[in-house]
Amino acid sequence: MHRVAVAQGDGIGSEIMDATLAVFKAAGVPIEFVPVEMGLSVWENGVPAGITDEAKQTIEDLGVLFKGPMATPSGKGVKSINVTARKTWNTYANKRIFRTLNGVPRGRYQHPDIDITMVRENIEDTYGAIEHMQTHDVAQCRRLITRPGSEAVVRYAFEVARRKGARRITAGHKANIMKLTDGLFLEVFREVAKEYPDINSDDRIVDAMAMELVMKPNSFDVIVLPNLQGDILSDLCAGLVGGLAYAPSANIGDHIAIFEAVHGTAPDIAGQGLANPTALMLSGCIMLRHLGLMAWADQIEAALEKAHRNCFRAPDLGCTPVPFQTQVFRDLVIEALEPVDLEHTKNIAPALRAPARDTQRMMTSPRAGSETTKGVDLFIDSDATPTHVAEVVNAACPAGMSVVMISNRGTQVWPTGSVFTDCVNHHRVRVESDTVVENAAIYTLAADVSQTLRVCSTEALLQIDNEAQYSLAQGQ
Repeated sequence: MHRVAVAQGDGIGSEIMDATLAVFKAAGVPIEFVPVEMGLSVWENGVPAGITDEAKQTIEDLGVLFKGPMATPSGKGVKSINVTARKTWNTYANKRIFRTLNGVPRGRYQHPDIDITMVRENIEDTYGAIEHMQTHDVAQCRRLITRPGSEAVVRYAFEVARRKGARRITAGHKANIMKLTDGLFLEVFREVAKEYPDINSDDRIVDAMAMELVMKPNSFDVIVLPNLQGDILSDLCAGLVGGLAYAPSANIGDHIAIFEAVHGTAPDIAGQGLANPTALMLSGCIMLRHLGLMAWADQIEAALEKAHRNCFRAPDLGCTPVPFQTQVFRDLVIEALEPVDLEHTKNIAPALRAPARDTQRMMTSPRAGSETTKGVDLFIDSDATPTHVAEVVNAACPAGMSVVMISNRGTQVWPTGSVFTDCVNHHRVRVESDTVVENAAIYTLAADVSQTLRVCSTEALLQIDNEAQYSLAQGQ
């Protein structure tokens, strides 16, 4: 029998989790659920991460966490408990399945039946949350896309497509604008696609994909995207099948997996018995398949669909001619359960166990080609004009180095530009050299410039085999 860690969640979490576990018990699912402490109450007791050390150890020992929705406390400096859990255990692939359920109203858009699997990168991108106030007017967020991280999620998406028998896998991206970050993600997608010649693969610019998902969603099958874009489009897809109450989610890592409903804690209806447990039940079915318990997953999903046909409408859809009640719906699902076909219960996956480790694993791809530094981008906090900033930095440059460009909010404003380009007090000053630059020279230059202007940060200008690995400014 499998053992799975279970966290009730906040708000409506305990209501929908209790209903889900009652259905699992009635279905005879062969899992022992081990309670762990996570969520708002743990944070309120003085644990900033929102999870006790005992819970963390239990989850790592068992390898699977089934959790209800959890609240993120308001205020600066407080991290999302949900995101922290996904990132701590390197659950790099967020899989969400959007499937039309019989009996669930689809809202305004009446499309044919939908069966879309979306795989979202779950660790990197802007969700690294590496943010700084560069000046009193300018906030910066560093967006990190890595080759190993992209390869892990893309390869997982192709494996999902193969198991699903998908006719198509599509990468969503914004590589037409973010040529290095999204460009790397797309490059990895195309490289991995060559290893799966049996699966048709293509890509779409993410804004065009959003339009196509609304207009003809059933043309998509499996979609893989970077983190932020995947977050946004997964909610769009949820809207196509009735809302987040019908959108299950799984967070998959090499050694630990998290299954959860991604909707909120709904504190306004907590304790009133009005919460819809469908998303959590469906997430539990994904967990069952992850564990090899296919027959029980099929059994519970079939009962869910039958219950929805018998339950007229749900309050989260905005129309309540028949009030939705959590316990009534739970009982409808239990009544609809059919016996499990024991002939299909033999391929149960072995219990997951994370390997023993003394330190974090370093993920790196082989270095290819010669790497050199061409110069540096200095980010300057100054109300001075770009021309004045260029004069100050040029005066500090050693022989062979000079300012070649200044941009403001990504648009070139020096040596050429338009007087109608409004600027803020955050200049990107690009200094290049006639020869290879040593790192020490970059920091010496920054220190010298700092005698006159405030340097917020620096970025070295990397070249690989003499090819620039940094972006141009708009208009450059």
